[in-house]
Amino acid sequence: MKKYKSLLLLTLCASLTCSQAVSASAVIPPIPVESAAESTENTGPGASAAGSTGTSAPDSSSGTGTSAPGSSADGGTTGSGDSAGPGASQTGSASGQTESVGPGASVSGSQSGAGAGTVVSTVEAPQIQSEGTALLDASTGKLLYGKNENTQFYPASITKMMTALLVAENCSLDEVVTFSETATTNLESGAVTLSLTAGDQLTVEDCLYALLLKSANEVANGLAEHVAGSVENFAAMMNARAKELGCQNTNFVNPNGLNNENHKTTPYDMALIMKAAMENPTVQKIDSTLSHKIGATKNNPSGRTVTMGHKMFYSTDSRYYEGIIGGKTGYTSKAGNTLVTAAERNGVRLIAVVMKSSSTHYTDTKALLDYGFENYSALTNGSGPGNYWEQSDGNWYFVKADGTRAAGEWMTIDGTEYWFDADGTMAVGWRQDTAGDWYYFRSSGAMAKDYWVQTGENWYYLGSDGAMVKNAYTPDGYYVNESGVWVR
Repeated sequence: MKKYKSLLLLTLCASLTCSQAVSASAVIPPIPVESAAESTENTGPGASAAGSTGTSAPDSSSGTGTSAPGSSADGGTTGSGDSAGPGASQTGSASGQTESVGPGASVSGSQSGAGAGTVVSTVEAPQIQSEGTALLDASTGKLLYGKNENTQFYPASITKMMTALLVAENCSLDEVVTFSETATTNLESGAVTLSLTAGDQLTVEDCLYALLLKSANEVANGLAEHVAGSVENFAAMMNARAKELGCQNTNFVNPNGLNNENHKTTPYDMALIMKAAMENPTVQKIDSTLSHKIGATKNNPSGRTVTMGHKMFYSTDSRYYEGIIGGKTGYTSKAGNTLVTAAERNGVRLIAVVMKSSSTHYTDTKALLDYGFENYSALTNGSGPGNYWEQSDGNWYFVKADGTRAAGEWMTIDGTEYWFDADGTMAVGWRQDTAGDWYYFRSSGAMAKDYWVQTGENWYYLGSDGAMVKNAYTPDGYYVNESGVWVR
C-alpha cells in the first residue's frame, strides 16, 4: 500500500450539496456527500446482493432499482444502513463475497468486535547514522529494529553494564573493596578515573555508583578483582554470563571497555545484556540516579559527588527523553561513541543500543525509541497490554498494544485497513488525504478497494489501493471523469 498522509475529516450532512456545505475544518469533496451510514453503498460489478435494503443504482432494468455498472445484482444492493462496528460481517465487496472485518468476527449484521486484532506494520524505519544499532522489546526479547546488529564493534564503556550486573549478582552492597596497585594503574592514558590509589577502600555500593555514573575505569578493575580475584578471571565470568543471556558474538577481555582488539560485542548482544541489567533492581536503581556522594579516599578525604553522564536523563537538557530508566555512555578512539538506553512508557520497555557513532548517538537513540514506542503495536504484531477494539457512544476505537488509542493514523488489522481520526474514532464514509486522494470507509470501518460506491445519483470507483479512480477506465471497462464520476 502506498505511503498515506494524514486524512482530513469530513463533517458534512447527507442533505448538503457541495455549494451549501461550509466548514472551516473540513475539506469539501468534489462529489455530493453522503451520511456516515452505508445506506447508499452498493455492490460492485458482478456482485449478487439480493434482499439487501440499500439505495439501488440508476439505469437498470430491474423493477426495484438499478445495479452498479456491470452488476448483476438482483432486486437491490448492499448497504443496509446499519452501524456495524469492527467485527461485523457483511456483503458488498466488488466480488460479492462475504467480508469479515475486525477481530475474529463472523456474525453477519452484529456489532461484535471486542476481541484482539493482529496489526501489520506500515511504518517507515528510523533514519540512523551510526554504524550499528539494535532496538529490543524488553518484555519479549524481540528485536524490533537493527542495523548491523550482529556485527562486532568495540563497545567502550557500555561494557560496564555487564560488570555492574555481575557485581550485583555476586556481592552485597555493604562489602568493602580494597583497591590494588594493579587496579589503579592498569589503565591507558586519558582514561576516566575516580583518582583512586592503592589501598583506597570503598563499599560495593559506592563502587557501582562510580562505575555507572562516573564511568571510573579503575573502579571497574577493583570490582573485577574483588569478585573474581583478577581481571582475567572476571572477563571469563563476563563471557560465561553473556552466553547464558543468549549472546553469540561477544568476547570481553576487561571489565571497563578500554581499547583491546579482542574486546568486542554486537548491538544485539549488548541489548540482551542491558535487558538483563535492567531486570536487576540494584543495577536499575543505581543506573537511574542522577548523583551520588562517594565516601572518602586518600585523594578526596571529604568524599566526592559523581553525576550521571547520560544526557537523556536531564529534563533541562535538549536531549532529555521522557521515560528513560537506565543507560550508559561510552567512548574510545577505536569504538567511537557508544550508548545503551532503556526507556519505559505505558508498560512498554524498550532497549536501544547505538555503536560506532561519530556524533549522532543521542539523536539516533531518540529515533530508535520514538520508532519503537510510536509503532509498538505494529512492530510486535499486536502483542502487549492492549490491541483490542472498544466501543463508546456508538463510535469504535482501537486500543494499541501500548495501551493508547489509535488516533490520526492508518492501521492494518487482521488484513483490513482502517483510518482513525484525530480523536481516535474509527473513520466511516469519505476521507481525503493531504495529497487530494479520496478514500471510502465502509460502516465496518474497512477501507473499500476494487469497489463501486453510489453517492446521490453518482457512482464512484475505488481502486486496488483504495483511492478513488479519476479520469480513467475502471478494470471492468467503465469510464470515470476527472471528478471520479462514472460517465454513462
